[in-house]
This record gives sequence, C-alpha cells and structure tokens, in this order.
Amino acid sequence: MLRRLLLHSRQRRRYSSAAATVPLSTPTFAVFGANTGVGKTLVSAGLTAALLNSPSPSVSAVAYLKPLQTGFPADSDARFVFSRTPALLRASSASSSSPRATRLVASCSTLFPSPPVGAAAEPLHKSQEKVVTYGGDGAPEETKVLSCRTVYAWREPVSPHLAAEREGMAAGDDEVRGFVEQWLLEEGIGNGGEVWKVLETAGGVASPGASGTLQCDLYRSVPFTACCLFCYGFLKHALFPFLMPFRLPAILVGDGRLGGISSTLSAYETLLLRGFAFLTIHMQRKSKDLLWWPFTQHNLVPQDSVTVIDSRCGENFSAYKIELARDMGYAAARYGHVMFPENVHEPALRAAEVLLGGVGKGGTRANLHLEDELLKRRGEVLWTGPFRPVIDRNNRLDLLLKGQVRKSIFGIMADLERLVGCGAQDCFSSEGEVFCKSRDKSSVSDLYLSYIKQQLSEFSVSSNSEHIAALIIEPVIQGAGGMLMIDPLFQRILVSECRSRKIPVIFDEVFTGFWRLGVESASELLGCLPDIACYAKLMTGGIVPLAATLATEEVFESFRSDSKLTALLHGHSYTAHAMGCAAALKAIQWYQDPSTNLNLDTNHMKLKELWDGTLVNQLSSLPNVKRVISIGTLCAIELKAEGSDAGYVPYGF
Repeated sequence: MLRRLLLHSRQRRRYSSAAATVPLSTPTFAVFGANTGVGKTLVSAGLTAALLNSPSPSVSAVAYLKPLQTGFPADSDARFVFSRTPALLRASSASSSSPRATRLVASCSTLFPSPPVGAAAEPLHKSQEKVVTYGGDGAPEETKVLSCRTVYAWREPVSPHLAAEREGMAAGDDEVRGFVEQWLLEEGIGNGGEVWKVLETAGGVASPGASGTLQCDLYRSVPFTACCLFCYGFLKHALFPFLMPFRLPAILVGDGRLGGISSTLSAYETLLLRGFAFLTIHMQRKSKDLLWWPFTQHNLVPQDSVTVIDSRCGENFSAYKIELARDMGYAAARYGHVMFPENVHEPALRAAEVLLGGVGKGGTRANLHLEDELLKRRGEVLWTGPFRPVIDRNNRLDLLLKGQVRKSIFGIMADLERLVGCGAQDCFSSEGEVFCKSRDKSSVSDLYLSYIKQQLSEFSVSSNSEHIAALIIEPVIQGAGGMLMIDPLFQRILVSECRSRKIPVIFDEVFTGFWRLGVESASELLGCLPDIACYAKLMTGGIVPLAATLATEEVFESFRSDSKLTALLHGHSYTAHAMGCAAALKAIQWYQDPSTNLNLDTNHMKLKELWDGTLVNQLSSLPNVKRVISIGTLCAIELKAEGSDAGYVPYGF
C-alpha cells in the first residue's frame, strides 16, 4: 500500500494544478471516514509508522494534524498517534533483520483547548515530547521527526458544532482552513529530507465541522488532490485513486461493520459529488497526440506546459455546484433523453418560466437547446437561409441579409472615431454617464442617427434584390470581437431606427447575459428590448452547455399558420435537454437570490462593484497595456503587441 501512496505522490507533483498555493514538494494525505468509529486514527498511525519506517532515506519527518477534536482529553487522536507510532516502529523493527538504528523525536501539542478543557485538573492538553530509538543496535544512524498537533479541542464527546456552542469556543470555517493552510506551508521540521503530512478529519465524511459546515465541504477548498479509497477491515481490497481540487491526497476509510457497505458507498458518492475524479496519468503526452484544441496553435504548446485538470472548484459558486450536480442527476434518472417536439417535461417548463421572468422580461416564448446556436432557418415570412454573426476585426456589428450575410455594412470602429473627432464626447467620469438616457438628446445622438440613416438609405438604394432581414448585435460588449465596448447610445439609436423600419432586432447575449455585465440582461443597460435574444454560457452555472432563444409574441405569431412549411423547422436531438434545463433552473434561481448570490445589490437589482477602480486605473497606465475595460464581472486587459501574431484573432463560423 505504501508503494502505491508513494507513486501517487510522485504523480501528484507532476500533474498538480498551477493554481495551487501550497508547495507541491510536501506530500500530504487527508484521512476521511465513511462513518465515526471506523478506525481513521488507526489508519493514520499505521500510515505514519510506515512512512517513518520507510527504507527511503528521503522521508525525514511526518506531521500529523487533527483540526477538530471532541471528547478531549480522554479521546485525543493526536495523542494516540503520538504514543502508538513509536510502538509500531519498535514492533516492526523487532521483526526486521535490518541493523540500522533510527532516533525518533516526537512531540504532541494542542493549540486551542476550550475553556472546560483548559480548566481540567490534569493538563493533558499541554505539549509533550519524547525521544525513542528503533531499528538495529548501536548509535542511531539518522534522526526522524514526528509532530502531532490538535488545533481545536472540546471536552464534550459530541459533534464539533454542538461542542463549540456549548463550551463557548467557536471555530469559523475560514479560521480552520487558515490553520490547515498554515500547517501545509510549514517547513523545516525535518533534517532536510521530505516532510510528509497527514490530516485526519472528525467523524464521517458528512459530519459537521465546528460551524455546522459538512467536513466534505469544509476541507474541499483547502488545496486537496489525488485520493485513494480502501475499506478498514478489508485491506485486501485494491486502492481506488481519485482526485480532489488542488490535489491533496486523501484516504477514505470504509466501514467494516454490519451495514457498512451502504455507509461506505454513500460516503464515496458524497466525495465524488464534490469533484472527485479517477487518477489520470500520461495525459500531457496523450493530449498532444489525440486532441485538436480550439483557439490554439499546437506548434506553440510544449508538452510540459499542458495543464492537466483533474477536477474544478474553488470559485464562489463551487459549493452550489454540488446541488447542481444533484439536480442534474435527478433529471437524468427521471427522464434520460426526451424528444422535445410536441412534448413537455417539468425541467423545460420551469426553466422557460424563470427565463421569461428574468432575462426575457417582455418575451413570451423560449426555445431551449444544447448548443450555442442562434437562428438557422425561417420560412418565407421573415428569413431564409443560414444566419450567423460574422465577426470582422474592423466591424462592431453586422446586418443579416435575406439569403446571405453582408459583412461590411457598418465599419463602425473607424466611423465612430471620425464622428468623435467631429465633437462627440469620448471621456466620461463614471459608468453611469455612459449609460445615462439623457444622452439621447445630445449632439452626439444626432450624429449617430444621421450616420445610421445614411447607411440604411444607401443600402436600400444600391440593392433592389436583397432586403435587410434583421439586425443582430452583441449588446454593450462585443465579446467575440475582442472585448470591445460599444457606445450604448449608438446601439440604442440603431435599435430604435431598425424598429421604425420594421427590421427585427436580435441580441446575442450568449456572453453578456446573466449578470456578466452587472445586470441580468444587457438590455437593461441599453434601455431597449430585442425581438429575439439568445443566451447560453452562464445560464447553467458552468456545469453543462445549454442555450436558449427567447422571442416576442409577434415573432412567434409570424411562424403560426395552417401550413407546416412556415413552422420553425429547426432543432436537434437534444433540444430542451432535461439535465441542462434542471441545471439552468437552479443556477438562475441562485443568481436572483441574495442569500446565494452575495454580490447582488437587491435595492438596485445589480451586482455590487467587483473590481477595484484604483487598481484598474493603475493597470491602464502601465506602458505595456493598450486598453483596460471593467464592467460587472468582466475585466479585460489588452496588451500592446507587435508582429504577425499580435492582437486578438476573432473566430468565424
């Protein structure tokens, strides 16, 4: 078993995420239990002894940590490891023919005993030390160190959250994690060799910590990684490696008692639900041989620079991803795959309701599908042929034409600069000024309107066979074009003029929707509504792809008739995918709920300021920075660059 753990440790160092803040030179294990009383401390002591008795001279020290301990001092897991490990080492050396003698310096301490523990007559919570020799006869040839520590200790043998309340010593999640991280960062307890670390949790996988947070969640955002599973009492079973975020190895000790299979499997599933994945090896080399990455020039990617991601969590919504996965699992078990035409199921109907009550205010219909597609085909009423946005480096928007996409109707970038040179305001002291509706009566507004009318009129005169079918824009921010901010006044006037000419308006909010720009929909910033809006990306909280196209009643009615030929004859097999709809329903509800979206300003129904204005200004002043934009959750920094590879390369369709 020890050989397998050593192997996993070496693989961890090779494949760990670059985001980890803890040095990967320290191999670490977290010991979880399927239930209380399954023998986690015996496993910890056995693992500690095996490491200290390892023939590898590089293992010079083991640090054991028990963050939460109840029933103290009568029950002290750190003291058990402190006292039991030397006995195991002596027993092992007695049966070994190795003549090598080793000196062990062991210590045991408690950092924060509760008041009842501190008032105990016998100060067993005080630091203890001992020096023992094991191995062969004669003078010790080397010295190894065992450090055992308890962070928080309560006297009553109950759950930590009850003990903390009853004994007047609270321990918040951030405090516990802070001490764990500090312990992980500690160096120098050995003699220059490797320092291995063992963290033992309290109770079962889902037992509460001192604040009531389940321990499987409490330690999840500490840098944890590769893990292995075995059942105490069934050690002949194989080890099953799996991974946690940031790759701190963990051990799940199964329950060998009657009924223990159920609790062990439940514990295992609980860990899997929180991001555990099976160990992956040789992925860097295979990825170069088998994968063709988008947005990537493979010749410029060295094999060693490929980042292997074993699991993903740590962002603000990571805790809620667990529930997202659970809701998706319910939908998968209940529905599997459902063909959507002429059918309905609860996830699709409820997702449509929350969409139309949120980003789709003013719309009445929702078309849910699994891909980031916009509109492909319409009958003879409004559009024919494929319609997709075409992005050009010098274009800020495109007009969809009947039967084709005309690419250069508006050269907005250059022309807006020319208009600005004619007196338009190009500097604003606040974001509020940019989006203020009073600008509609400014001289800049007149310039924009004149320009738009001229362009539309020129096209009408020059083309007798083609007609403008629709206007499609990314509102406020052109994500696909390089995070370019478009003057909202220009877009508002453009939308208004197109509406006056009976030109349908489509908002591509695949990127901008669902609070990306600080509000639920970018239409709130523009102060105008589209006829059709397309959403994706954040709609499901990032757990699964799903897209939605919302339309007004007027658009829906244009497809309604007694002929099938005028129906919306477009779709694919996974339209209204039940699991995606379930994830969207949960995620959208969280975004709108201040108890789960702590960044939400409920008075104004917008996100609180997320970016430090002073820092953004400082970044924009750096000599190698060309442009900085921050709005909502977006902060984009464009660097100055030269040469053939400089600049953002937009994608086409």
